[in-house]
Amino acid sequence: MISPIRWSDDGLMLLDQRRLPVEQVERAYTDWRDVADAIRTLAVRGAPAIGVAAAFGVALAARASRAHDGDGLLADVEEAVKGLAATRPTAVNLFWALERMRRAALASAALGAATVPARLLAEAQAILAEDLAANRALGAHGAALVPAGGRVLTHCNAGALATAGYGTAVGMIRAAHERGLLRLVWVDETRPVMQGSRLTAWEMVQEGIPHRLIADVAAAFVMGRGEVDLVVTGADRIAANGDTANKIGTYGLAVLARHHGIPFYVAAPFSTIDPSIATGASIVIEERDAAEVRGVAGRQTAPLESPVFNPAFDVTPAELITAIVTERGVLRPPYAFA
Repeated sequence: MISPIRWSDDGLMLLDQRRLPVEQVERAYTDWRDVADAIRTLAVRGAPAIGVAAAFGVALAARASRAHDGDGLLADVEEAVKGLAATRPTAVNLFWALERMRRAALASAALGAATVPARLLAEAQAILAEDLAANRALGAHGAALVPAGGRVLTHCNAGALATAGYGTAVGMIRAAHERGLLRLVWVDETRPVMQGSRLTAWEMVQEGIPHRLIADVAAAFVMGRGEVDLVVTGADRIAANGDTANKIGTYGLAVLARHHGIPFYVAAPFSTIDPSIATGASIVIEERDAAEVRGVAGRQTAPLESPVFNPAFDVTPAELITAIVTERGVLRPPYAFA
């Protein structure tokens, strides 16, 4: 199984997703600041994965602390929590994992500062294990939605690389493939960072899953030809009413799916649901570097003088979502998460 995140005695090990699909490079991290940079620069990405990585970043901060008392250790932990939280604003799993680590630090400190590093490492390892188990459960629930001989279209990468392993949207696909239900996966390139072509297609090759890569702009064409039975994507944050933030281009796919009468599913762990946000209008949308749009793979394809708008995510209204698949089961509208 693809393992993008693991712990070793040398520290946190991350598969550098910036190097895929050409090279498989695993890097060791021993400083939380370097973990923050890995999240910021997309060496590790995907809502569940950055939550897991950030949790280990907090554990690294506690292990590296030179504080002589509990208050000093907690201050070092809090510095790491705040620094990691500042990396990417949209994915709620990041903040969920960091808050869980903060609570674990406070509870451990009450028993003695010496217990904090080991307790935080155990908490991060638990978050990783729970995410992997949730993905497998989610995949099993989602596979039941795939018809025999099903043709699935997916966007961005919500696979093992975006999680602790197995995947959410790709977890559904992987589970359907394991059950012999899957005929074909249509993989969107997912411009401008190409997570579909670089990462999801790579996962399909690694797992031997039948697939075809298409440009994002070809999705309507294959839907119109009757070659898509369902669309499934991941999510970075789900509002209380079911509005869902995911990689830019997801909203357009949902509109296309509705027009063509194709079910549109969102697959995400329950921790992705943020009941503190009433609707998707309140979700902060990250904007990324203009260079991602002005070029492809480091090659300039647009004038440097051209202004760029580069939102990393968009919001799909709940009324366009057929169901939300979680490890707790398949949730259907009307959505009302509290």
